[in-house]
Amino acid sequence: MATKLELRAQVGQTLILGFEGVEMSAKLRTTLESLQPAGVILFARNLKEPRQTAELLRECQRCVATPLFLCIDMEGGTVDRMRELIAPAPSVADVAAGGNRQLFRKHGRLLGQECSALGFNTDFAPVLDLAREPSRSVLTSRTVSADPKQVVLYAREFLRGLQDVRILGCGKHFPGLGEASLDTHKELPSIAKPWKRLWEEDLYPYRMLRRQLPFIMVAHANYRSVDRTGAPASISRKWIAGILREKVGYRGLIVSDDMEMGGVQAALPIGEASLACLEAGSDLFLVCHHEEAVWNAYTCVLKAAEQDRGFAARVTEASRRVLAFKKRRAALLRRHPLPSPAAVDKLRRGLWLLGEEARLATLSAAEEA
Repeated sequence: MATKLELRAQVGQTLILGFEGVEMSAKLRTTLESLQPAGVILFARNLKEPRQTAELLRECQRCVATPLFLCIDMEGGTVDRMRELIAPAPSVADVAAGGNRQLFRKHGRLLGQECSALGFNTDFAPVLDLAREPSRSVLTSRTVSADPKQVVLYAREFLRGLQDVRILGCGKHFPGLGEASLDTHKELPSIAKPWKRLWEEDLYPYRMLRRQLPFIMVAHANYRSVDRTGAPASISRKWIAGILREKVGYRGLIVSDDMEMGGVQAALPIGEASLACLEAGSDLFLVCHHEEAVWNAYTCVLKAAEQDRGFAARVTEASRRVLAFKKRRAALLRRHPLPSPAAVDKLRRGLWLLGEEARLATLSAAEEA
């Protein structure tokens, strides 16, 4: 049985946390030093300007003994945390419409360069959800196509683009939100699609890309044709341990979507949901906004690990996977130089040119059709 000190460190290595503010505060420093998390995630609310962002990430790393996953959501279009700092990046739909694989890779490389310039090492992208009618009003321009083969073509090149500049990518939102008409940030969607169609369509990108995806993020949606308990996939052992690990054969890191989202809190309070996520087979869980929620989730997981040897073993397994991954990817978790104005200007020009190239590629594809 691990000691209490060891358990505290192991629980920390299953947590990626978000926070308020644009600078290191005494409160944030205490949280990071106490919890020793696996990573941090920043949002637009944390980004004031490029140098401030890079310095904030450095301050976070100074508080934590192990290398941090320094995470952000950079997809382009509606999910573009750096649009005000650097320039708007074209959306997934805009880049994918032209069918130009070189632009798919360039999209990943440029977004990766933005991440790298500001000090991030992990981009929670690409989106692998199918562009289906039920989710159109929710996912908008974040999706590639209704055809899973086209999703794979784009995502494979996008991931290569991230890899070109040494940024870790993440496929999301497993097992797929293409048929979800509700926004998981607010509500829990229930998807009635039969298993056979899920396997052939929504799961196809994960099956094809399982060796290329450093992370897979699991969604807060239920699929009663597969898990009749009605549990969201993010806390479902059948989906995570049974299907993603065993049937798909995925060996990378599994991370939950944000545990503060309404989709999972419709099922369980945040502490219990975080515990259930790890029990189901995830390696990491996200708590993205409020400090109270971060501490609540961490404390609940730690207390359960102290009281239950079986769950403690599950936490140990997850933390070891995370630490082994970090050891293998040590070069990717290196410190980046602070961004220069010239580097930022170069990125602005690159993003503008990519937008123009995507527009011309779409026109050309339409003419050929």
